[in-house]
Amino acid sequence: MNQTRVFLIFAWLMVATLLWMEWGKWKTAQDHPATPVAAATTTPTADAGGSGVPSTEGLATTPSPGTAASTTAPANSAAAAPAAASTQVTVTTDTLKLVIDGSKVLRAQLLQYPQSRDPGAPPVELFNQNPAQLYTAGLAWTSQGSAAPGPGAVFRPEQPQRDYVLASGQDSLRIPFVWEGNGVRIVRTFTITRGAYLVGVSDQVTNTGSAPWTAVIYRQLERTPPPPVKGGITNPHAFSLVGAAWRTASGAYERRKFGDDYLEDGKLNQDMKGGWIAMLEHHFLSAWVPDPQQPALVSLDERTVGGVRRYLVSETGPSLTVAPGQTGTTDARLWVGPKLVKAIKASGIPGLDSAVDYSRFAPLAVIGSGLFWILSHLHDLLGNWGWSIIGLVVVVKLVLFPLSSAQYKSMAKMRKFQPRMQQLKERYGEDRAKLQQAMMELYKKEKINPMGGCLPILVQMPIFLCLYWVLNESVELRQAPWILWIHDLTARDPYFILPVLNVLVMWLTQKLSPTTGMDPTQAKMMQFMPLIFGATMAFFPSGLVLYWVTNGSLGLLQQWWMGRVHGQPSLGKPESDKPDKTVRK
Repeated sequence: MNQTRVFLIFAWLMVATLLWMEWGKWKTAQDHPATPVAAATTTPTADAGGSGVPSTEGLATTPSPGTAASTTAPANSAAAAPAAASTQVTVTTDTLKLVIDGSKVLRAQLLQYPQSRDPGAPPVELFNQNPAQLYTAGLAWTSQGSAAPGPGAVFRPEQPQRDYVLASGQDSLRIPFVWEGNGVRIVRTFTITRGAYLVGVSDQVTNTGSAPWTAVIYRQLERTPPPPVKGGITNPHAFSLVGAAWRTASGAYERRKFGDDYLEDGKLNQDMKGGWIAMLEHHFLSAWVPDPQQPALVSLDERTVGGVRRYLVSETGPSLTVAPGQTGTTDARLWVGPKLVKAIKASGIPGLDSAVDYSRFAPLAVIGSGLFWILSHLHDLLGNWGWSIIGLVVVVKLVLFPLSSAQYKSMAKMRKFQPRMQQLKERYGEDRAKLQQAMMELYKKEKINPMGGCLPILVQMPIFLCLYWVLNESVELRQAPWILWIHDLTARDPYFILPVLNVLVMWLTQKLSPTTGMDPTQAKMMQFMPLIFGATMAFFPSGLVLYWVTNGSLGLLQQWWMGRVHGQPSLGKPESDKPDKTVRK
């Protein structure tokens, strides 16, 4: 099998894969049409008691200043609603700007991640209290017989200060809130550290009453799904998971995409110890990480408010009992930020790096993780993600060189015996069975491996697909420039220079590849393949096209050199179709 046929197989595999991905996106859009955004009104919601989880009603319902409430707060907190705005505290560090009211994080801005490259672009905002874009992280206590700060309970700031700013030379900020009721005092402290996206949340319960206090804490993430992303296979956002994810007690990573099948297995009750719950989207996530030594229960739920669907993921437990005169503590951490692999691994949260989804298939995810590991180390050395991608191509080429060398040797041997194969075709005509038998005898006698030219291409196929997911998912490459006109490696080339170079490289590779014995129809199809394949990739992320241009250029150089070594004809000079004089008549 010559290089041209191998390239044709690879091209069609790529086209089939892209069509399959696009069909999957279209099918999802048909099955789960976008929910119309309506004015938020109060609608009753079902209690989660059937799932063994406390009701989440009202947990994330406190409006931000100037915004109408999206749901009705529980009756026992109605009197406290006017005071909600006065309990809000703004916290600003070098990485985060948060608005907290003691029972939930109302807003979260990622100060180092602007929404676009435009000057003065606002930072990415994860948590939001806009009813049509609700996204919040909250926590509350529930108790059967004891007083407890349930949904909507008001935690007042312990200090009169309402704006906390991390000063130069200061490592962290501590923001305490207090709730008191019936002899129970709970001090909830939020701790934010410089350079981090982890927020520590600690509840210290002091029982000054005469009876034991028992309650269960639960934490949840709730959000309205964002509108569908347009752009098809060329838009990296379109294929990133938007939904809930969690890690169970067994260490398994599971996820559920927003849509009609969000509760396909019911509301879900899974034991969790040493795990976490999260909401994922392209490049960013939020996650509650409870005490790894304490068991908890993971639950999923959904509800509709004003015609807008909201999705919830919660972790509950365990119960805490505090004797009179004693103090008990429960701790958790909240990740709110980008999917930074190094930072996530440095946090020590087990398995949270799985949220950086390099592929939906485990083997490809492993390859993707390895590719990013190489990329990140190359970036440490070169300081630029574009040059790191080029370096990755060189590394892959070096690793695959033995296979490539065997490929060219096999192709050279195939070319040598092309005249004999052509004579066999003429001798047996339409008798396919005899032709195949004669060809196999020739392969066996001359020790030809007809698949020798395919293996390197088949090995590169998963690498190419995995790199697509790496470029799609890695926030490290978000808005990362290369040189000159490439200002964002995760966006398309604005001037289509790389796609044009890609077409040119493919055309030269085709010209360098022999077409002896190729079917005329197939040969005509091959003439259009560089243009078709190049046009398909024109709107792909420029980092991916850069990889492919570099890979193709090195492959072209390698093919030219190996052709000289093994007797391949020069560029543009077709190989002679004269039969080999050694052929027996």
